[in-house]
Amino acid sequence: MRLLIADKLHPRAVEELRALPLDVVYEPELTKETLETKLQNVGILVVRSTEVTGNAINAARQLNLIVRAGTETSTIDVKAASGRGIYVANCPGKNASAISELVFGLLLSIDRRIPDAVASLRAGRWERAEYSKAEGILGKTIGIAGVGAIGREVALRAKALGLHPIGWSRNLSPARAADLGIGHAASLDELASKSDVLTLHVSLTDRTRAIVGRRTFELLPKRAIFINCARPELVDYEAMRDAVVQRGLRVGVDVIPNEPRGKKEIATDLFSLTTPSESGGFLYGTPHIAASTDQAQLAIATETVRVIRSFLLEGTVPNVVNVTNVSTARFQMVIRMLDKVGTLANVLGVIKRHGINVEEVANTVFDGGSASCAKLRIMSRPTDACLHEIRAFEEVLHVDIVTLPNLA
Repeated sequence: MRLLIADKLHPRAVEELRALPLDVVYEPELTKETLETKLQNVGILVVRSTEVTGNAINAARQLNLIVRAGTETSTIDVKAASGRGIYVANCPGKNASAISELVFGLLLSIDRRIPDAVASLRAGRWERAEYSKAEGILGKTIGIAGVGAIGREVALRAKALGLHPIGWSRNLSPARAADLGIGHAASLDELASKSDVLTLHVSLTDRTRAIVGRRTFELLPKRAIFINCARPELVDYEAMRDAVVQRGLRVGVDVIPNEPRGKKEIATDLFSLTTPSESGGFLYGTPHIAASTDQAQLAIATETVRVIRSFLLEGTVPNVVNVTNVSTARFQMVIRMLDKVGTLANVLGVIKRHGINVEEVANTVFDGGSASCAKLRIMSRPTDACLHEIRAFEEVLHVDIVTLPNLA
């Protein structure tokens, strides 16, 4: 099977992948457009930032698995992959420490204006009075929007720095917040209204696009700090700009709209905000580096290898994102039978003739290899005639029908 790595991946991971029964092709400079022409005979695709379009997926007739060497899968047309029966997996949580570290790098830089102080010294100036005006962060409240792996790492570090962390997520309950040792906000509005610092760590979906807008910035106290190391599409950047100018909002971003691909220049007026406005607001930015520590890249690469190895050697896909978790099957057929060639095929043939759809199949072989047990999750109850046909096979030892709870 051919494996195509269409983005940069840690050399150790590439070496480990070459040790597997795979033909590994490493082309880290591929783009969305050129990828479509490179997927012929590819069974496994690994990407980081390279977009995988529906056209690319539909053209890849032999593709079985796409692994996103990172957390989100929004750069992959998951719907198209699901329609073709192609697994999509990711590497969640492996860059959480790196991202949380940059959050606090930005936070402390904003409070102490470290980048400006360094630039001043490099220019030969000694402006101690100007850069001695920091407020300090001890005892302040940091609101964490999105309490997944990254949000939890942020909360851990916040407490070590003497901050009071409170969290909000759509699935965060007060009890779960208490277990994590953080405060709980029932909504993003409530979180903003209680936060001296607001940091954003939610995934990008249709529901979260532009989730942070004018109302959020108006609810933050004046001269609050806002940090976005997640996705630019989560934020109304025009509203953020206005808050910097009018409300003294101090901002740290690692992501900006329309990031350049394959270029070393950027044209955006966001960075005209680096000089404090009359209200005291300003913006610091970094070029999308939050997850780019050596430690994080090795952890992500190692997880990528684990996903691929499991798929090849065990037939399972860790971290799969496009397999339904809730089965709509109403019955389970349990068949104990001799482990002979064609036995299960004969059973499935009978089920097909009776118009019964099989949603899931699992087969276990017992010690000695003489008998097995197949479990078939099916959509409708087999008739007596169907069961009679199955039981008539000499190799079938026993058949049971179990009614499943309706969890759909």
